Amino acid sequence: MHTITQPVSPLSLKEWAVAVKALGDGHQIITIRKGGLYEETREFRLENNQFYLYPTYEHQKQEMVKPEYQHLLEATRISWSPEKETVEIAYFAEVTDDVELMDEEKLRALSPYHIWTDNFADVRLHWKKQKPLHILFARVYRLQQPVEIHIDEAYKGCKSWHDLLEAIPGQSFEPVLSDAEYAQKKDAILSILNR
Repeated sequence: MHTITQPVSPLSLKEWAVAVKALGDGHQIITIRKGGLYEETREFRLENNQFYLYPTYEHQKQEMVKPEYQHLLEATRISWSPEKETVEIAYFAEVTDDVELMDEEKLRALSPYHIWTDNFADVRLHWKKQKPLHILFARVYRLQQPVEIHIDEAYKGCKSWHDLLEAIPGQSFEPVLSDAEYAQKKDAILSILNR
């Protein structure tokens, strides 16, 4: 049996706050990545299979989130402002699968399993066309005590990964979804990707 522990590495993945909320609420178990504008390798690379989820707010676009998930987007805006100097780390994730995808039809078939519009998914797929999308299956865990950390200059910019400069204290945590719930969602998505 696989035993999960809280990450010892300070690595975090930057993701729109609405996507972090969707992952943290169990609405989805995947995230779609191709890389930030300033990745050193100019493409996405899974740095580690365990990492904290760092929510970003400034690049969220309302039109890229499906209407039925707009309430999640609004919830992320309630306590955020451009002048805010801290960000809350409330979750960490373990990637169970990393599937590369270049097939638009399969990407469209994944639509019921994420919060993004088809347009968002298409933009991700067609940016750097020769590079595949990474469909990351993320088993997400909620920290018992979310941690507020200072937003350092090092965290800014369009990069997928960064190391947190403040330690996240070891503490209790719980999975967002049960083993059975996660397995059911994962199997449904893999059945699409493996067609």
